[in-house]
Amino acid sequence: MSVKRKYEKIYPKDYRREFKIFIRRIFLSSVIILLATVIMIIRMYRLQVTDYLKYQHKSEKNRTKLIPLKSTRGEIYDRNGVPLAINRPYYQLEVVPEETKNLSDTLEELAKLIDLNENDIKNFYKMKKKFRKFTSIPLKKELDEKQIARFFVNQYQFPGIKVSRYYCRYYPYGQILAHSVGYMSRINEKDLSYLEDRKILEDYFTEDNIGRVGIERRYEDILHGKSGYRKVEINRQEKVMRQLEYCSPQKGSDVYITIDVKLQIKIQQLLDDRKASVIVADPRNGEILALVSNPTYDPNLFIQGFSNREYQNMLKNKDHPFINRTVQGLYPPASTVKPFIAIAALSEKIIDEKFTMFDCGWWKLPNSDRRFRDWKREGHGLLNVVQAIIESSDTFFYQLSYKMGIDLIHSWMKKFGYGEFSGVDLLEEHPGNMPSRSWKMKLYKKPWYQGDTVSIGIGQGYWTATPIQMLNALLILINDGIIKPPHLLLGTKYQDRCVINKRDRFNRIGEVNYEIWKVIKESMYGVSHHHSGTAYKIFMNSPYKTATKSGTAQVFSYKNYDIENISEDLRDHKLMIGFAPYENPVVSTVIVLENCDVEKQLTVGKIARTIFDHFLIQGQSKSSDPSQKE
Repeated sequence: MSVKRKYEKIYPKDYRREFKIFIRRIFLSSVIILLATVIMIIRMYRLQVTDYLKYQHKSEKNRTKLIPLKSTRGEIYDRNGVPLAINRPYYQLEVVPEETKNLSDTLEELAKLIDLNENDIKNFYKMKKKFRKFTSIPLKKELDEKQIARFFVNQYQFPGIKVSRYYCRYYPYGQILAHSVGYMSRINEKDLSYLEDRKILEDYFTEDNIGRVGIERRYEDILHGKSGYRKVEINRQEKVMRQLEYCSPQKGSDVYITIDVKLQIKIQQLLDDRKASVIVADPRNGEILALVSNPTYDPNLFIQGFSNREYQNMLKNKDHPFINRTVQGLYPPASTVKPFIAIAALSEKIIDEKFTMFDCGWWKLPNSDRRFRDWKREGHGLLNVVQAIIESSDTFFYQLSYKMGIDLIHSWMKKFGYGEFSGVDLLEEHPGNMPSRSWKMKLYKKPWYQGDTVSIGIGQGYWTATPIQMLNALLILINDGIIKPPHLLLGTKYQDRCVINKRDRFNRIGEVNYEIWKVIKESMYGVSHHHSGTAYKIFMNSPYKTATKSGTAQVFSYKNYDIENISEDLRDHKLMIGFAPYENPVVSTVIVLENCDVEKQLTVGKIARTIFDHFLIQGQSKSSDPSQKE
């Protein structure tokens, strides 16, 4: 008997048990198959329904491509429609290597035709490594007319090579308007971060440059426009097969500024190479007609490019051409503040119009041996407030500021905009410094002394201001306390739609009696037209009436001052503020001449007279409406 039979005899089959095991296995297998099927269905549902758009986008990404289209930047014009910043076309030779049969031989032949040099070819191969396939790579920029003509005649011999037209920023007046119009320069990492934070980075994918200073920077959003795109289908080699979608770029708006370029040129020529700052404005609305900072620089250099060595030399220039003196230059405002100190004193009833004091040439601080000397050694004699401004008596204002105290002076000068941003549309503006007790304690860890206040009374000491702040204060005075902030924007133009920059409502600095404004203006009139006025010699024969106030800002100690033996950078600055005509002003100016020379060939008075003559004799600059410009 076989072993198998013996086994079956001892252990007979249990068919019922085996059937149960079989059924269990079938059930388990069915559950596993069912679970797998459910999982597969869920997965397929997610792929086909839930994540359909996601995978469709991925799929399209593999076969489509977005090509950004550069927008055209808006241009900048002066008040009369004269172009100040334009988009100048240039032509560039470009190569698509994948469409060129023998690249090295082709470039060799092309060099004979277009005058390619070693640097052109070397730079091309460098860029080739960075660019994606089927992309146009620049070979030579700024082609002239002859080179373009020669290429087009022979273009059939060079497949994959083309000439493309682009635009670059150009400033026709160069250094004349560098500090107002500004310039553009290459986008850096800081710019990219800023653009990303504002969620407008996609509008700069096609851009190399961005507005860096001046109007170019302040109105970047208006000038820039909006980028467009082409959505194209590509093959595996990334070659464009067809266009699927097109969104045209939007041109930036043109910007019209209040500057009169003819006046700007006239002042620039008058200054020659002198270090100076001159601002001219219309007091009726705050429009800036000229904004001159000298020395200056050519903004086209930042577009054309220059070496790091050249840039460093300009940065190290002791005359600081990159500083916009009109909004960044810090000067003691000197005697130009005397009319404003007087307004504060009269308003607070510290003195009245009848108050007089005797100016003997010096003023002594009470309970002290310290003397503060007047610029006129022998003194001015008996003075009231009008005569004190006409003759620019230091002694009178030493006494006046002492009586007022620094807290009152600080409060009032803040109303006139000193120590504050003027609001001019140049982002480079510095707020200057209107000192106070807390300011000195914080900076120097010292208390405020009465002697500090006395110096403030004549615009010296710790007090520094920018020319634009001086202009702002002057405009407030001319308009009897109404604040008409100085500004550069005249209007914008996009296609046929114009927006004029006009303000209908203006704030006041507070309640100041009309008679006080009148008295102070009369005293400034006397500066120009009274025989003892400090500007009488300049304006005594003018056919129109003006109101001015001059000042001398000390750079070096008065006691040791000797103009003939002192170095140029330690000489005094000369200042003047003024407006004309006296009765109904249409022009106002602030002038700062740095480190004036011995010969005085050019004075602040002569500059002011030239400006007023330009307006009132030769004809004034008229406001322009952008809607009338082509």
